[in-house]
Amino acid sequence: MTNLDSLKEGCNTAVIGATGGIGEAFVECLAHDERVAAVHAFSRLPKALVHPKVTIGVLDLVDEASIAAAAKAAAAQSALDLVVVATGVLHRGTTLAPEKTLRAFDRSAMLEVMEVNSVGPALVAKHFLPRLARQRKAVFAVLSARVGSISDNRLGGWAAYRMSKAALNMLIRTLAIEQNRASADALVVALHPGTVETALSAPFSGRVESAKLFSARDSVARLIRTINSLQSADTGGFFAYDGSRIDF
Repeated sequence: MTNLDSLKEGCNTAVIGATGGIGEAFVECLAHDERVAAVHAFSRLPKALVHPKVTIGVLDLVDEASIAAAAKAAAAQSALDLVVVATGVLHRGTTLAPEKTLRAFDRSAMLEVMEVNSVGPALVAKHFLPRLARQRKAVFAVLSARVGSISDNRLGGWAAYRMSKAALNMLIRTLAIEQNRASADALVVALHPGTVETALSAPFSGRVESAKLFSARDSVARLIRTINSLQSADTGGFFAYDGSRIDF
């Protein structure tokens, strides 16, 4: 069975953030897709994912040398057809939490969120985009969030996270323009996975209707179908799990 019939058969894929809830689901779904030949699963602290198609590797978003080494390893045998950046930070224990008011602004916390959610993916793009396949459809996709949409912000709060995802969206638009000059068939896109049952969303998922709370596998299956449906004209866009376009 395949959900990626728009990519070449025997495609080479990479997942950054492979041990997170969504990242791990991407690895599993891609590994079981008939058209996928290889899945390179990168994370800061790798864990065993036993499958003949899966190769485990180390990638730390704050260590550019590790990013460069990972990109080289992923494309050692063939160019990459799909790269998914499934990294992100919203909260951590008692030291990092989304701000409810400006009184909660903290320079160190805000810089950390920007580094992981915006700068890290930019460095991944720097080293992985040149290794995308040319003259056929190839996709570089990053997980963004609807709260990063400036036009959709009606509630306020969560300043650092919103800022970091808005910056990520701008990065994607910029990268798409540059990548199009190298390959008209390449897509660089941002994806919104919905509210997913992962550690990132756990503190906030109680407010979400059950019908709008997805398992990681369900969200990823929808995202893969969206990736498969995208065409070259969609590059630089921001898309939800159901394929609908989100305004920046």
